[in-house]
Amino acid sequence: MRVAIVGAGNVGRSIARELLANGHSVLLIDRDPRAIKTESVPDAEWLLADACELDTLEEARLDSCDVSIAATGDDKANLVHSLLAKTEFAVPRTVARVNHPGNEWMFDEVWGVDVAVSTPRLMSALVEEAVSVGDLVRLLTFKQGSANLVELTLPSSSPVVGTQLRDIVLPGDAVLVALIRDGIATAPERDGALEGGDELLFVVSPEFETTLRDVLAPREKVEGDKRALG
Repeated sequence: MRVAIVGAGNVGRSIARELLANGHSVLLIDRDPRAIKTESVPDAEWLLADACELDTLEEARLDSCDVSIAATGDDKANLVHSLLAKTEFAVPRTVARVNHPGNEWMFDEVWGVDVAVSTPRLMSALVEEAVSVGDLVRLLTFKQGSANLVELTLPSSSPVVGTQLRDIVLPGDAVLVALIRDGIATAPERDGALEGGDELLFVVSPEFETTLRDVLAPREKVEGDKRALG
């Protein structure tokens, strides 16, 4: 897979190293000569240019990329690049970094963004995930599919504790993608039974999130758990 990364700062270079280690081809683009540190990621292609200009993107052969990642510290640049990548070069997958939470609403398909990555939101979600039992925590939004990656730590009072996965009817399009128990992540098994304290990761559309929570952790039972702990 060929991946273009716009922004060769610490974030862009770190992403490039991870992708290269996984066997992908990476092109790093930055308009600041000080950011062109080829020795820091020697296996990547490098291009000193403005990734918001059509001539640059043609030179970079952006139309041959499977993914374009806008990882600069400038939200305007990330939006413009994503829009060009999607509309002018038909890049199948665009990922954009959100630097300022107030701008997050713009990072959608209208601006050519398939996946928006907001560091403040991710950090907040991880904090919630660490302390919440029985609450559904949104970890990531998949713009292209209008679905979310959500997490719920199963309270011991949940009606599905002890129930085999094959016997649990999930609402709508909800899919259980991973189960974390005792710090170990495993693929869900139909014959496996759920336990209190299990961390469950689902992909689900926003309209089914509340119903999913009610199936796994009805509100009155979760409140009862909290009163008992207090």
